[in-house]
Amino acid sequence: MKMNDDIFEKYRDAGRLAAKILAQGAKEIRIGGSYRELVESVEGRVIDEGAGLAFPLNLSLNEDAAHDTASADDERVFAKSDVAKLDLGIEIDGYIADTATTVDLGNNSLLVDASKAALEAAIKAVRPGVTAGELGAAVQFEIESRGYRPIANLTGHGLARYVQHGPPTIPNVAISGGGVLEEGMVFAIEPFATTGSGHVGERARVEIFSQIAQKPVRIPSARAILEKIRDRKGLPFARRWLGEKKMDMAIPGLIRGQVLHAYPVLSEIPGSLVSQHEQTLIVTEDGCIVTTR
Repeated sequence: MKMNDDIFEKYRDAGRLAAKILAQGAKEIRIGGSYRELVESVEGRVIDEGAGLAFPLNLSLNEDAAHDTASADDERVFAKSDVAKLDLGIEIDGYIADTATTVDLGNNSLLVDASKAALEAAIKAVRPGVTAGELGAAVQFEIESRGYRPIANLTGHGLARYVQHGPPTIPNVAISGGGVLEEGMVFAIEPFATTGSGHVGERARVEIFSQIAQKPVRIPSARAILEKIRDRKGLPFARRWLGEKKMDMAIPGLIRGQVLHAYPVLSEIPGSLVSQHEQTLIVTEDGCIVTTR
């Protein structure tokens, strides 16, 4: 979609709001605090500000890198030494700001700095004509120079109206070539640094889904889910947003029917730790504008 002043301002407004709410939420992560209450508080602030959630707030702990969020009956509390990744997406009229930070409740400042420094190095390299592979090389260098591994099978991603993941793909490791950056591109860079293997796998836990097709369904509870998420326009939703257990029971059938897509929690090897930082930016004639600052 061609960038114009109105679209540009919506991206900027979403980014400014995301930066503010992310910072507020990060300050409230403390030992003994309720995981679910934190998630619901941050999401509630987005709605109170008149914006929409581009996806359920991701709050992933320790070796979990992405896609975790609170369940309706979540009883987890933050513990000493937790490394918490807070990943927030806000949309205004479908234009998305995606940003993340890491809160360290232990003694892992160097790990946290690794993903943060990698993000800043990649942002400095952004300009038209640069390849995604060059950004990946900058990320990899900063993380590995601190003694950690980048997570190779997680990437940054392009953003478009009501599209959370699109081109270009921004790797977290050096690759040959990749997409060439152009003025007006909107994307998120999100380095992950880990003490583990450098790859994530899928856990059994799934709390986030999105609609990927429109098909007729006969089961009333399945129809109720599709009606409830219709205004999402394909953006992800949380199981706890459905509110009724009978709806929850209809989810597997919708996945089998390829109407819904599931997002399992993505996790490193047990006992490892992962840090993450993320910003959304718009490529300009001579660099970029970071919308989420």
